[in-house]
Amino acid sequence: MSTVLVIGAGGVSSVCVHKMAMNPQIFPEIHLASRTKSKCDAIAASVRERTGETIATYEIDAEEVPAMVNLIKKVGATHVVNLALPYQDLPIMDACLEAGVDYLDTANYEPKDEAKFEYKWQWAYHDKFKSAGLMALLGSGFDPGVTSVFTMWLKKHKLKTIRTLDILDCNGGDHGQAFATNFNPEINIREVTAPARHWENGEWVETPAMQVSTPFDFEKVGTRQAYLMYHEELESLSKFNPEIERARFWMTFGDEYIKHLTVLQNVGMTSIEPVRYQGQEIVPLQFLAAVLPKPESLGETTKGNTNIGCIATGEALDGSGEKTFYINNICSHEAAYRETGNQAVSYTTGVPAMIGTAMMVTGTWSGEGVFNMEEMDPDPFMEMLNEHGLPWQVTELDGPVSF
Repeated sequence: MSTVLVIGAGGVSSVCVHKMAMNPQIFPEIHLASRTKSKCDAIAASVRERTGETIATYEIDAEEVPAMVNLIKKVGATHVVNLALPYQDLPIMDACLEAGVDYLDTANYEPKDEAKFEYKWQWAYHDKFKSAGLMALLGSGFDPGVTSVFTMWLKKHKLKTIRTLDILDCNGGDHGQAFATNFNPEINIREVTAPARHWENGEWVETPAMQVSTPFDFEKVGTRQAYLMYHEELESLSKFNPEIERARFWMTFGDEYIKHLTVLQNVGMTSIEPVRYQGQEIVPLQFLAAVLPKPESLGETTKGNTNIGCIATGEALDGSGEKTFYINNICSHEAAYRETGNQAVSYTTGVPAMIGTAMMVTGTWSGEGVFNMEEMDPDPFMEMLNEHGLPWQVTELDGPVSF
């Protein structure tokens, strides 16, 4: 019998815990903890109302390893699901090692003082987890996560090799706010303002943030401008698929978002360098995140769809030459809200977090050490996507994308 401890109480956590509670045969005991217990209590109340299941809640500072170890042992957790901030990954992994439990997260570690997304810090934990006989599964969100699994499913069922890969993330939802982010504002803005990088011919190619873009027609959304960015799954996908010649990540942004973000950058509000204000030290971006609308508050007002997927070109498995396939999911903000009380950006990350945990809890995915999604059999994960609210589709395109 599994006992799951979820860390974090934002929109993604809310979706994940709701979906776990909807599957009590897999998750008979769920605990939820974050720095703000009242947020956990609100999620637990919603879960109780929607599913009848009871979630125990706690207050915890995830960066305090001894406190985390005590909580893990107190609740008798077998698995810790880290849905907190990326720069809390390492202390939570340390706590899991000390307490002797398995670990899962949705985003790779990021230092507080630098917007730098790399797996190296977590990959360095492989031998520790292996020696302890424990499993750590990294990046079980949508991107990274589902996009990684999508890619490996194509490689297992459609393509012998992958020559080029483009990941396209479109949020076509309208939340009615002048400026708001659909996931944690601090992490979102750090990602968007960091230099873009893509993998090409065995090396990273860097370009200024938000300088390269292309229009793309997304089903059930329409044509949107997609911007070249860096995202962590490019690192793991290029590692586990060394034949890839080029891998890129694209995300759409509306004109209003770009306009507001440009102004905020120009006046220094997106900086992560501490400044002195009225005798105390503050980080401008953290202050900005505090005054922006909370992503978990946008569910009721957000309308429209997300459309996220991968376009891969390579040698066809059936020997018919080079082929291009587009595999994607379309998720309705309204449907996500009706089911869990959260908008689709949270839903598309929270559901895969639940599924990844289910893969570990049931023993469908297993191992000793630190693993990325690309290293696991994609088929059972893909089956659960269809069963739990994120159905996918595969289309053969006429040829590689031209952008």
